[in-house]
Amino acid sequence: QVQLVESGGGTVQPGGSLTLSCTGSGAIFSGWPMAWYRQTPDDERELLATITIGDSTYYKSSVKGRFTISRDNAKNTVTLQMNNLKPADTAVYYCNKVSNRWDWGQGTQVTVSP
Repeated sequence: QVQLVESGGGTVQPGGSLTLSCTGSGAIFSGWPMAWYRQTPDDERELLATITIGDSTYYKSSVKGRFTISRDNAKNTVTLQMNNLKPADTAVYYCNKVSNRWDWGQGTQVTVSP
């Protein structure tokens, strides 16, 4: 059974930075395109960024230029570097495959507040 574990969230002021990490027990990330998602209480989970097996990346327009997704296959981790954070980035952040997703992890809370 796959268990995804996201970490690195916290509370920061607008303009601040956070680095989120995702690991998975029972899962080998290197064989799959991976993604970061986020969800607020009022909205559906949205796709933020993806990274292919060949390290090509895609970003939702609202985070492009501020967020960077990367992967370390040796450590079986996927990372999301978030800079210039805005209050609208406040959400619970999750990682998972791009498609045929595993069960969701608990996510990590990011709060951006003055």
